[in-house]
Amino acid sequence: MSESALLKVYLLRHGQTVWNADNNRYCGRTDIPLTEKGLAQANAVRQQLEGIRLDGVYTSPLQRARTTAQIASGLEPVADERLIEVDFGQWEYKTREEFVAENPLSWQNWDADPTDVRAGVIGETARQIVTRVDDFFKELYQRHAGQTILVAAHNGVNRLYMAYKLGMPLRNYRQIVQHNSAITFFTLDSNGLFTLEYLNTKLK
Repeated sequence: MSESALLKVYLLRHGQTVWNADNNRYCGRTDIPLTEKGLAQANAVRQQLEGIRLDGVYTSPLQRARTTAQIASGLEPVADERLIEVDFGQWEYKTREEFVAENPLSWQNWDADPTDVRAGVIGETARQIVTRVDDFFKELYQRHAGQTILVAAHNGVNRLYMAYKLGMPLRNYRQIVQHNSAITFFTLDSNGLFTLEYLNTKLK
């Protein structure tokens, strides 16, 4: 496969938020800002990407991802609804310990196989999530084949998309790590082949 046919993607999870710092409370669609640490993490990514030409920058519409993308790239990102975090339904703003205590069956069903189970009873299924994110990257390939882009999104959508593209059962998505503002890099070819070059790392 020629390099000119590859889409090269620097994928970020946004920087730290207060909810991340508070025992990892589930933050799906709630639009909260970065902490001071989160802003510093985004600045660290900018230093790591220094000298790398980016042909486009895309982000979830939520401010924690948008701010991360702006700082990390120095460019104005394009927001796309397909990159928004998982709709966690009744799990929003709760820790796993809290919502499992309230409704253990809802977590057991999701944990066993989230493909067609709604997160938090009324949220999204994993199939819905990977379908929208995969659709985004297919469109992005048509627009940016042979180029390098940065995408800032979220823990849930990033991990589910990568699990899907790597052929993993979606129930195993939590075996993929996405720390706040760590860099993941992958390529896509014209057939949609996903090649993971590095995961959740620092370049410098």
